Amino acid sequence: MADHSASMQTKAIHAGEPDPRPAGAAVAPIYQSSTFLFEGDSAYDDVHYARLSNTPTHDVIHGKLAALENAADALVTASGMAAISSSLLTFLQQGDHVLVQDSLYGGTHMVVHRDLPALGVEVSVFDAAQPDHWKALLRPNTKVLYAETLTNPLVKVGELDALAAFASEHGLVSMIDNTFASPVNFRPIEHGFDLSLHSATKYLNGHTDLIAGAVIGSVDRIEAVRHRVNHLGGSLDAHACFLLHRGIKTLPLRMERHNSNAIRIAEALEQHPRVVAVHYPGLDSSVYHATASRLLDGFSGMLSFEVEGGREAAHRVQDLVRIPLVAPSLGGLETLMTIPAETSHVGMSAEERAAAGVTDGLIRMSVGVEAAEDLIADLEQALSQIQ
Repeated sequence: MADHSASMQTKAIHAGEPDPRPAGAAVAPIYQSSTFLFEGDSAYDDVHYARLSNTPTHDVIHGKLAALENAADALVTASGMAAISSSLLTFLQQGDHVLVQDSLYGGTHMVVHRDLPALGVEVSVFDAAQPDHWKALLRPNTKVLYAETLTNPLVKVGELDALAAFASEHGLVSMIDNTFASPVNFRPIEHGFDLSLHSATKYLNGHTDLIAGAVIGSVDRIEAVRHRVNHLGGSLDAHACFLLHRGIKTLPLRMERHNSNAIRIAEALEQHPRVVAVHYPGLDSSVYHATASRLLDGFSGMLSFEVEGGREAAHRVQDLVRIPLVAPSLGGLETLMTIPAETSHVGMSAEERAAAGVTDGLIRMSVGVEAAEDLIADLEQALSQIQ
């Protein structure tokens, strides 16, 4: 069970750690063993085996993740998409209906709009900011509601408390991708969601050196997802567990800097004459600012912006910046820039991207922990040179 009494900073360091510590080690060891001795376990999923995500190395990270979101249990997976797809497949089957938010990460969009229908699952799209419209989408076979805390890449914030309450009222399993926010800024289980999903590759790890996912929720829900992950083979290896365990210990410190850097950069970009739009809920001008301020403890390090000149100008900015790395992914110590139409959302058609508001010239920025003044100066010199 998670320890709810300590602060986020203390839980990041101490929650889930083995007691007593093996051989007195301050850092939990890597159990680099695929196989463990049989101890008379009565069920297959109780046998200790690395593919079943139940080694001592897995147990430590599961306990820490659960504690960070004040949940009862957690599970790590081989990637964020393994966490998302396995969770959806656990609670959906042929003939079911799922409600999904209208603005999703490109990989999730592909799963819900192409893979699930191919398996006989019906899909309807909702606007998370319009509670009055949700009930009309319900069907007798609706089973799951799926949302994102902060959407990718436009950083929208929906009426999340109302979403969780709506799902509960109508007997739906509610899932939310909490990757952009991290447990520091939002803890879905506290707000009534059944499952919190993460690409642990991003903020949870924070060091751009592993691929992992996480599912956090009640014991029963996690057990169900665990069986699906075990069956599909989406387990996380021991060394990646160790790296993730290490990265999480600095999560509160890192998120404090990500949050503070991003708001300063968003404000600077908003004032620049070459920038035509900035998407960041921490800005007073954002249509999502009031909702985000009410629900979140911080606005994250993710923002996106559009410059005059569309795709050509966006490429020019990426060519001219000196500090940010032009690369996909997010949540690391270093600042990253990417054009979603060419990376995270490239699998969507032009029409699908347009409907989602993902323009060809949109730049997504994962603000790192460098000095904010250096990043702002770099962006300004790059923007001053675009034609």
